[in-house]
Amino acid sequence: MQPDAGSVPGVGDTLLLDVEGMKCGGCVRAVEQRLTQQDGVRQASVNLLTRTAWVELDRAEERLPALLRSLEELGFPARPRGEDDDHPPSRREHLQERHWWERWRQLVVALALMLVSGLGHLADAGALGLASTSLAQPWLHVLLASAALAGPGRRILVGGWRSALAGAPGMDTLVGLGVASSYLASLVGWLWPAGGWPCFFNEAVMLLGFVLAGRFLEERARYRTGRAIEALALLQPEQALLLVDGGLPRPVRVGGLRPGDRIRILPGDRVPVDGLVREGSSAVDTSSLTGESLPQAVEAGSELAAGCLNLAAPLELEVLRRGGESAIARIVFLVEQAQLRKAPIQGLADRVAGRFTLVVLLMAASTFLFWWLWGAHHWPAVLMAGTPPGHGAHGHGAPGPAGTPLGLALQLAIAVLVVACPCALGLATPAAISVGSGAAARAGLLFRGGDAIETAAQLRVVLFDKTGTLTLGRPLVTAVEPAQPESTQPESAEPQSAALNAAPGEGVARPSVQDQGGVKGIPSAADRLVQLAGSLERDSRHPLAHAVLQEAQRRDLPLLPVRDPRALAGEGLEARIEESAVRMAGLSPVAGAPSLLRVGRLAWLESVGVVVEGDSRARQESLEGGGASVLAVALDGALLGLIAVEDSPRPDAATTMAALRERPLALGLLSGDREAPVRRLAARVGLHSDELAWDLRPEQKLERILAARSRGPVAMVGDGINDAPALAAADLGIAVGTGTQIAQEAADLVVMGDRLDGLPQALEIARRTMAKVRQNLVWAFGYNLIVLPIAAGALLPGFGIRLSPPLAALLMALSSITVVVNALLLQDGSASRVERRG
Repeated sequence: MQPDAGSVPGVGDTLLLDVEGMKCGGCVRAVEQRLTQQDGVRQASVNLLTRTAWVELDRAEERLPALLRSLEELGFPARPRGEDDDHPPSRREHLQERHWWERWRQLVVALALMLVSGLGHLADAGALGLASTSLAQPWLHVLLASAALAGPGRRILVGGWRSALAGAPGMDTLVGLGVASSYLASLVGWLWPAGGWPCFFNEAVMLLGFVLAGRFLEERARYRTGRAIEALALLQPEQALLLVDGGLPRPVRVGGLRPGDRIRILPGDRVPVDGLVREGSSAVDTSSLTGESLPQAVEAGSELAAGCLNLAAPLELEVLRRGGESAIARIVFLVEQAQLRKAPIQGLADRVAGRFTLVVLLMAASTFLFWWLWGAHHWPAVLMAGTPPGHGAHGHGAPGPAGTPLGLALQLAIAVLVVACPCALGLATPAAISVGSGAAARAGLLFRGGDAIETAAQLRVVLFDKTGTLTLGRPLVTAVEPAQPESTQPESAEPQSAALNAAPGEGVARPSVQDQGGVKGIPSAADRLVQLAGSLERDSRHPLAHAVLQEAQRRDLPLLPVRDPRALAGEGLEARIEESAVRMAGLSPVAGAPSLLRVGRLAWLESVGVVVEGDSRARQESLEGGGASVLAVALDGALLGLIAVEDSPRPDAATTMAALRERPLALGLLSGDREAPVRRLAARVGLHSDELAWDLRPEQKLERILAARSRGPVAMVGDGINDAPALAAADLGIAVGTGTQIAQEAADLVVMGDRLDGLPQALEIARRTMAKVRQNLVWAFGYNLIVLPIAAGALLPGFGIRLSPPLAALLMALSSITVVVNALLLQDGSASRVERRG
C-alpha cells in the first residue's frame, strides 16, 4: 500500500482514516474501542480535532472493508485517507469533502428559525405591539419547532439516537435528548393545557440554533489549526512539465509521473516530485522544508526534494519517486500521524470523557426527580424565579417562570443535558498538539506525536553525538601516513576543508603533495592505503567512510572487490580480499588464501593481533591532537598505515549549546572518537570537560544514557543513522538530518536541514504547547465542574439564579470554541517568534 493511500511509507498495514460524526471525547473513546475490537488491529488512535484515526491493521486489504462497516454501524462512517488520489490532499480539500456548504446552510436555516421564534416571543410579551398578529399564535411556534427538529436538528437527533443504541452515547445524545424533551413536553402542554405541562417551543429552536452556531464557529477554528498542514501540502504543485522524446514540455498531473520520467523546472517553479538533476545548474530555496534561509547551489547529480523553489535557471530532473511518495508527502503524513499520537497527559481527559455522557445522563435524571418530587415543594419561591415582565401564556421566553414543579424539573434537567461539554474535554489536548506540531513543521521540526512533545517539554538532560551532529558530518581526509612510507615525509591530502571554509577571494595555501605514482603502473604507498580503505568502506554509511571514498575518487583510484564484509559496532570493518585484488594494490598476497582486510580503531586492530611497529602510536596521538579522527588500515595482521579525517563543527553549535544552558539543561557529549578530537571540539562549542565521554562503544553509550536518567528525562541527539540504538534508548530521540532522512523510526523529533539551532526552537515550541494543553484541561474540567451544579439549580434557592436551556446551549458552544481559540494563540505566538529567530 502506498503512502498516499493512507499508510506510513514503508509499512503496509498502517492506515489513516477520515472518520465522520465524532463530536466529543465520548465519540473518540467509542471509535477507539470499536477499532481495537476488530480482528487484526494491533493499535489505534483517534483525533477529535482532525477527525482522523490511525490504525495498525494486519492484512489490511482483507480486513479493511469489515472494519469500515463496523464503524458505520456504530454511526461513524470512515474511509482511508487519499485512497483515490496520488497527490497528497490539502486540508482545504478535506474540509470540502466534509460538506462545508451543508453545514453553512443548516446554520442559516436554524438562525432564521431562531429569529422568527424570538420575534414571536416578543410579540407574545407585547414588546413589539404585535400581540394580535400571527407571530404571537402558539401554532406558529409549534411549526417553527417542528421545522427546526426536522431540518437542521435531524442529523443531531438521528446521530444521538444511533450512538445511544450502539451503547456509546455522546454529545449528540445529550443535545438530542434535551431538544426532544423540550419539544415533546411543550407539545403535550399545547395539546393538553389542563395537564399543567410547560410549553416552551422556542427553547428547542434557540437551543438548536446556539448548538449549530457554536459548531460552525468551532469548525472554523479547527480549520485554522490545520493551516500548517495545508501550507505544507500546497508546496507540491499539481502539475509538472514532462519532457517526451526531446519535444516540447507537456503539462501533466503530478500523480501521473513515474520514476525515470524527465521533467523541466523553470525559474520560480517549485519542484513537484523528488528528483535528480540531470542537466543545468541553479540555486534553490529549501527554507519551506528545512528552515534553512540561504539558497542551495545545485548542479547535475544533485538530488532535490519536492517543495523546493527553483530560483535562478531552468533544470532538467529525473523523477526518483512518485508524487505521493515524495519527501513533502511523507512530511505531511508524518505531521498528521503525529497529531494522532496522544500525549500521556491526555489519558485522564480521555478516561473522563468516555464516561462523561453517562454521568451527565444520571445527573439530569437526578435533577429532574429532585426538583419535581422534593425541591420545588421545599422552596416554592423557585417556581417564579426568572419571571420576565409580560411573559405570555405559552412560555416562549427564557428563562421564564417554571409555573409547576414538573416544568421547573424539566427545564433544569434539559439545562444539565445541554450545558455539559465533553467536547471541551476531547479537544483540550489535540487542539494544542495540532497547532504546536504544525508550527514546528513550518520551522522544519518534525515531532512524531503528542508524547514526543510532552517529553520534550520535560527534558532535563540533552546528550549529543559528535560526528554529523555537533560537526557538519562532511569530514575530509587531511593526511595519509603509510606505515612504511616511500619517503621521509608523510603525504597530506588536499586541504579541501580549508578551501571550503575560506572567505570569497581568500587564497588557500596548498601544501605540496608527493608524487602519487611511484614507479609507473604501481600505486604509491599512500594510494595503496586509500584504495584498500575505500574498497572496504564502499558500503558503509558512516561519515568517515564517505570521506575516504571521496579521497579515493579524487585520486582516481579504482575500488577493489571484497567479500564477506562485516561491521563491528564501535570498532571498524573487516572483509576478505582475493589474491588478484591484493596484487592490483601492489602488495604480495598470502598464497592460496584470501587476505583479511581491516579498517578501524588502532586499539581494536592491536586487540585482534595486528602488529603495530615503529612510531605509529605516536603518530596517531599527534594527528588526534590536531583534532583529526584516525583510521588504521591492516592486511593479514600487518599495519599498512593511518588515515586522518577531520570534520568541522557546525557554525551554530556554540550558540545552540549556550541557548540550551539558559533553559537550563544539563548537556553532555557521547563519542566513540578518541579523547583529543573530542576535547578540541568541546572547547570550540562550549562544552565542559566533565560533560565529555570518549572511546565509547554503542553499548557504552546506552549505559551512559540510562545513568543520566537519574537526573530526569534524557534526550539523545544524533544523525539518525548510526545512532539509532542510542536514539531509541533515550526518552526523546532527536535526529539531525535532511528531508530525505525523516523516516528514521528511532527518532521522536527530526530537525531537518544542516542546522542545529532548530533544537532550542523545538523545545520552546514543546514547552508552550504543553502550557496550552494544561490551560485547556483546567478550563475544560473547571467549566464542567462549575456550570453543571449551576444548571442543576444549586444557586436557585439562595440566589434565584438558574440557566435556561438556550443559555446553557450558548455556554456549551462557547466552552468548545474557547479551547480551540486558546490553542490558536500558540500558533500566533510561538510560531511567529520561531520564524523571526529562524
